[in-house]
Order: sequence, then structure tokens, then C-alpha cells
Amino acid sequence: MSTDHQRYSTENQRETIGKYAAQHGMVIAQTYADEGKSGLSLEGRSALQQLIKDVQTGHPDFEAILVYDISRWGRFQDADESAFYEYLCRRSGIQVFYCAEPFENDGSPMATIMKSVKRAMAGEYSRELSNKVFQGQCRLIELGFRQGGSPGFGLRRMLLDEHRAPKGPLRPGEQKSLQTDRVILTPGPHDEVATVHYIYKEFLEAGKLEQDIADALNAKGLRTDLDRAWTRGTVHQVLTNEKYIGNNVYNRTSFKLKQRHVRNTADMWVRRDGAFESLVPIEWFRRAQEVIAARSRRLDDASMLELLRHLYEKAGALSGLLIDEQEAMPSSSTYRSRFGGLVRAYSLIGFRPSRDYRYLEINQALRALMPNIVAEIVGGLSDFHATANSDIRTGLLNVNDEFTLSIVIARCHQLISGTFRWRLHFDTSLAPDITVVVRMAADQRTVLDYYLFPRIDLPLRPCRLAEQDNEVTLDAYRFESLEPLYVLAERCVLNKAA
Repeated sequence: MSTDHQRYSTENQRETIGKYAAQHGMVIAQTYADEGKSGLSLEGRSALQQLIKDVQTGHPDFEAILVYDISRWGRFQDADESAFYEYLCRRSGIQVFYCAEPFENDGSPMATIMKSVKRAMAGEYSRELSNKVFQGQCRLIELGFRQGGSPGFGLRRMLLDEHRAPKGPLRPGEQKSLQTDRVILTPGPHDEVATVHYIYKEFLEAGKLEQDIADALNAKGLRTDLDRAWTRGTVHQVLTNEKYIGNNVYNRTSFKLKQRHVRNTADMWVRRDGAFESLVPIEWFRRAQEVIAARSRRLDDASMLELLRHLYEKAGALSGLLIDEQEAMPSSSTYRSRFGGLVRAYSLIGFRPSRDYRYLEINQALRALMPNIVAEIVGGLSDFHATANSDIRTGLLNVNDEFTLSIVIARCHQLISGTFRWRLHFDTSLAPDITVVVRMAADQRTVLDYYLFPRIDLPLRPCRLAEQDNEVTLDAYRFESLEPLYVLAERCVLNKAA
């Protein structure tokens, strides 16, 4: 369970499972409960991991497993994952019973179909909820409210009621208890604010570098907000974070559905300028950014790469945090802007991270390609005398005020075998009338073909496309061009009827 405030609380599950066991003459020998844990992944779910381990040892002290319903294995984005865990149990001779499902888990075709649908629905619930929560968070950011995270040195979190009246500061670790309460940032203690001013003055007026300022702060016995010694990176963060001039910036990075962390480009950030009381004048902040930018502009590409290569040879590895801690180097953000990403800069000096981050560059390129594809579709519709307007909030195209279009780009993945696959993800919460899937070729720049899915036949869960011979339910909607879409939207002149 992820929260007590729902029907899936462990107490409710335990009560239902207990009644089921009593009705079927079973005795509960052991209970595995992951309280307050997300079902999006197996990570962090120690009880489920222990259950699988006990089952696989071959000597469990139970003969059956009672589960509240299908979704309690997890709301995995790959529906086959929960099926796999059930399979491990059955393979060990342990039957699985679902206590709150309207069907018997007897291995019949109907039970198999129902379980597949329920698993897909569990994953889809998480996707829809994630999108709704994200939209709600963005709205609160635009209203000037803080959305999680440490306030930072010199700042404090202030709790507001539904009428924006202050209720008091939140101490570290404390959270709001009422859903209608909100949080903003306010200046912290006078001595911390004075330290922030000291950092800016030393940097702008005395011309000191971040490491020199950090050394001076440590010599005074001052600590960061996390009670740690000051470093070049922590001083640099004070000089570059917009919250010190009152700006509320959100979605710099993403970790949606616990899949992977992604650093978003500036055009994807959600912001509200002047949301909080600033700690330093805006002019100080702008001058600091100019100094930092000018410091990097003095270095050409070759010099920046040479510094990066030297750091790699010294440290044996590279990361954004490691770069930011170096006194004589531009910041990691400068490398990103100069070379189109850290991974690109790494590749130019021969460093390849243990994890393949090339997908970040590919995704960035595809995001940049999206406006061109949208413009091409709008232009194609216009050629057929149809009109299309984009909804800024949802990203959907409204065609002729009659139906909506969602555009999805499917990147090409090359498997170890050399074959290609395309994984399709759909945001069903927007409920578009037609979803246009643009399938990219291996170079990620050329369009291979298109799929036009009507809402009624939109796949319920992510699916994979092969190069050819896909299921007829998929390839029935494949087209070499978008002309069928344009013909569908074409405006025709009708003769008057007598």
C-alpha cells in the first residue's frame, strides 16, 4: 500500500483476507506486508522480496498464498512482471488465491484473460494518476507554492492555510497534515541570510572563487543547512539557484513512475517568477550569472575538453557533481549547453559511463523534432482545407472543432541481435479521438511510417512493434503517409438539397 487513506490500507486487506481464509477452512500461517511502499517497482518492497525468496527456497511453511486482488502484486508498468511473480509461486506448487476478485484463479481461459486485463488496468491507473498529480503540482507551482524538497541554506518552509494565512514554519522532517494547506519559502534566520549576502559580496565585489569562499566559511566554523562543511559545489548552488531571488522553478528533473531519472531541458521547466520573498537583489543574481557565464566563454571547446580529460585521468570517472566541485573548471551546466549534453562531452574525450545515457540525447533530439512534426501535420491538414488548433495545456490538436489528435513519437531501439523494436506509450488520460504514432527510423531523424489509432482501439498498455509481421490489431492502423488522416479531416462543399 502507498497510503492509509484508501481502501487498500493493510488493515482492510488483512480483514478481507482473514474472512476469505475462514470461509475456505484455511489457517493464516504468515503475513507479508509492505506498508507505505509504492507498487511501481520491486525496489523497497522487502516483504514481497522475502515472499519470493521463501517460495523459491522450496521449503515454505505454507501451501497457498492469499492476495487481496491482482493489483497488490504491484502496479508495474510491465504487466508481465506481476504475472511472473505469480508464476514463480505456482511453479513451486503453491496456489495463489485472490480474495477480492469476482473470479476464481483456477487457470481457466476466462481467469487468464481477466488477470491480464486487471494487470494492465493496474499499470494504467498509475500512469493516469501520475499525470494527474503532475498537472496538479504544476498548477500549484504557478500559484506560487513550494512542491517538496529541502528549502536550502538561508530559507525556511512556511505553512499556509487555505486562505494563504501563515500557520507557522515547518521544521526539518515535518510535513503538512491538511490537504488544503500549502507551503512557501521564506527567509531564514538573520545570520543565515547574512551568510548568503556574504557569499554574493565576496564573489561579486572581492572577486573570490567559490572554493575560496567555501574555505573562508569553513574557517569561521559555519555549516551548510545539512550540517556539512561548505564546498565549491554548495557555494556555487547558492550563486545559481533562482529560489534566492524568489523564483519558483519545478520539473528540472523527472523520475516519473520510478522508471529513471531524467534531466529536463529548460523549455520543460514549470516556473513562477517572484513567488517568494527574495534573499538577494535580482541585480546581484544576474551579475553572478554573467560572471559565471563569462568565465566559461573565455575557454574554447578544445580547452574545456582538455580540462575534462584531465579530470577523467585524475579521478577515473566523471559526473556532474564531480565537475561542479572543481575550482578551475566550468560547471556541468556549461558543458551541457556547450556540447549539447554531458554524455556528448564525455564521448569526445573517450569516457563512456557504466550506464548507457545515450537515450537522453536521443530523447532531447526527438523533443526538438516534435514542433516540426506538429507543424507538418497542421500544414497537411490546411492543404485539405481543414483547420487545427493546439491546446497549450494538453498538447492536443483540435481539428475542425470536431475531433482531437494526440501525436506520439516512437523512437527506434536496436536489440543486441541487430533487429529493431519500437515501444509505444500512450497517455490515455487525455482521451484523444485519434492518436498519431510517428515511428522513427534507426537514425532517429527520418520518419519510417505512421500508425493512426482511434480512441476505441487504442492499446490499453504499452506495446512493442517489430519491423514487420506485427499483430493485425496493430498493423491494421499502419500507413505509409498521413494522407488518410488528411482525407478524413477534409472539408467538402455540399450541394444544396432541393
